[in-house]
Amino acid sequence: MSMPDLVPVKRALISLSDKDGLEDRARRLVALGVEILSTGGTLRALKKAGIDARDVSEVTGFPEMMDGRLKTLHPLVHGGLLGRRDLETDRSSMTEHDIPEIDLLFVNLYPFEATVAAGEPFAACVENIDIGGPAMLRAAAKNHPLVAVCVDNADADAVLDAMDENSGATPLALRQSLAAKAYARTAAYDAAVSGWFANELGELSPGFRTFGGARLSGLRYGENPHQNAAFYAAGPARPGVATARVVQGKALSYNNLADADAAFELAAEFTDEPVCVIVKHANPCGVALGKTVSDAWDRALTADPISAFGGIVAFNREIDAETADALTSLFLEVIIAPAASEAALDILGQKQNLRVMLTGEMPDPEQPSWTAKTVAGGLLVQERDCGRVGLDALKTVSSVQPDDMALRDMLFAWTVCKHVKSNAIVYAKDGMTTGIGMGQTSRVEAARLAARKAEEIAAENGWDQAATIESACASDAFFPFADGLLAAVEAGATSVIQPGGSVRDDDVIKAADEAGVAMVFTGMRHFRH
Repeated sequence: MSMPDLVPVKRALISLSDKDGLEDRARRLVALGVEILSTGGTLRALKKAGIDARDVSEVTGFPEMMDGRLKTLHPLVHGGLLGRRDLETDRSSMTEHDIPEIDLLFVNLYPFEATVAAGEPFAACVENIDIGGPAMLRAAAKNHPLVAVCVDNADADAVLDAMDENSGATPLALRQSLAAKAYARTAAYDAAVSGWFANELGELSPGFRTFGGARLSGLRYGENPHQNAAFYAAGPARPGVATARVVQGKALSYNNLADADAAFELAAEFTDEPVCVIVKHANPCGVALGKTVSDAWDRALTADPISAFGGIVAFNREIDAETADALTSLFLEVIIAPAASEAALDILGQKQNLRVMLTGEMPDPEQPSWTAKTVAGGLLVQERDCGRVGLDALKTVSSVQPDDMALRDMLFAWTVCKHVKSNAIVYAKDGMTTGIGMGQTSRVEAARLAARKAEEIAAENGWDQAATIESACASDAFFPFADGLLAAVEAGATSVIQPGGSVRDDDVIKAADEAGVAMVFTGMRHFRH
């Protein structure tokens, strides 16, 4: 099949669920001498606007039926899209059967993703699964040497501009680009449908799993300047970096987005009190509850003022002017929160390069969704870690019984520890992290690293002792030996929370009793790699 460069557009088929700008684009086509075929609501909108358009049913000889389920699935439509005008056998078939050539297809699909996001019932979601649209898009894309295919308004504008420049014709390079996009769109659409079905049926690991989404933005580069990268929205809608409104600042980078997501997801774990989370390189370095948002910021910064420089900050409450004023005193990369007052935005606006992201709401920490990680030749897919424990789930295994304050600090440390790279140890006191050890190859080293960090912060601030003294210690997985627990005791911890489940639990419990510290088991671990 030959691939001519410029192909005149004589006939277009338009069928849209999103009709924004339809009238103006249709008038441009008419002005270029293009005949328009259309269906259903799109046809009615064109007629209402006084634009001459032909009903597809006039071409097929069949009316729309089954509540619109059947209208374009017909040989006279698909023959017009698939017919190779440069091939004698195809031309002969088109002539014999009166199949009209279709040179331009403009289709956007039924709003399935939006219907699911709106929480519509199962039956409504099913009715918004488009059948004819994807079939036409794929047919037109296959015949891209002769047919231009548009899946959204931006595509239609690009085609119209090209036709203006080329006396009503479209260039091959544009048709090829649009075809690739059409296949990507139908693939992402099918991924959304199949993923929704699997979730509705409770199939966590179906035999085939597809992933797809719409590009939100191109990125300057990935984790490093030599890596290409882009940001895509994929999976069920969730308040966060993919839905946030960026109100100011430089373009977000790959690392900015990853860190902002890590910070915001941790902030979402706390619902009862204001919290501030400061993240560097996907790990929290300072986390604190506060009586106010400003108080939470002050306490989180105190937890590790050195690491906070150039960090990402997340809140679970609206940012007020007092907090904004405090935030501008330090160099930060990104601030993410559900909202910010106008006064706060005016203050933050003084830092022109500071990215500020507003999500409108907080995500539900218990809402199930999936995460994926690439490995050579494949994907590792799992549910998001939505595991949470409350007081009722804790099992005290030590002779010393924890008091209410110890229990509160243990649960706080445990929640933060869930979001720290393994092996992870978190010390906390009075609703504030006092030492974090992350990403170590041994648990005892994680305990010692967090303690050393606390000692350095104490020396920097001129404190008499490290803040880990009389703190609670959380471990993301069980202590395989007593040495990790003893390192926490040496750092000053007086209570310990861990999953339990080691073959040496009895040895660890004995060490806790001998040290006079309270220890509880959660029965749940939180590895994070």
